[in-house]
Amino acid sequence: MPCLTHTMGGVANYRIWAPWRLAYVKDASKDFDEGCIFCTAPAQNDDRATLIVHRGKRCFVILNKFPYTNGHLMVAPYEHLATLPALDAETVAEMMALAQRAIVVLDETYGPQGYNAGLNQGRIAGAGFEGHIHLHVVPRWAGDTNYMPVLADTRVMPQSLEDSYDALEDKF
Repeated sequence: MPCLTHTMGGVANYRIWAPWRLAYVKDASKDFDEGCIFCTAPAQNDDRATLIVHRGKRCFVILNKFPYTNGHLMVAPYEHLATLPALDAETVAEMMALAQRAIVVLDETYGPQGYNAGLNQGRIAGAGFEGHIHLHVVPRWAGDTNYMPVLADTRVMPQSLEDSYDALEDKF
């Protein structure tokens, strides 16, 4: 459990201790150096290691390694295309069907109170991987935005990615 510490002396000094995240933080930058995650992850054929919770015919569902909340999923086509208009109608249909299924699965697994779902097309719109279009499905709860993101640009995740994978992998 993270520990929040405070140092006396007039100035607040807050630290969150979550030592199990060190390995994750050290590996996080590798993802951007090793090419497109939406192309390399399915090609590895190790769904647990790459956090792919479901494979469809044209698209797959993967946990976000940099989640806003637990259960933050992304639906991506196998084909490396940068924009929604570049996708054929069958791929768009499967992407939306998987987003619908993701919401049902997340409802059953986590019981969130709402969702954000959307595409970030282009770097200026916030796309981390602008060359490969993908759809975010983010479960939301009352209170999941608290003082941490506002004061420290930090999110506290109550569940590890591995535990999220275990909770979702056989639900699709």
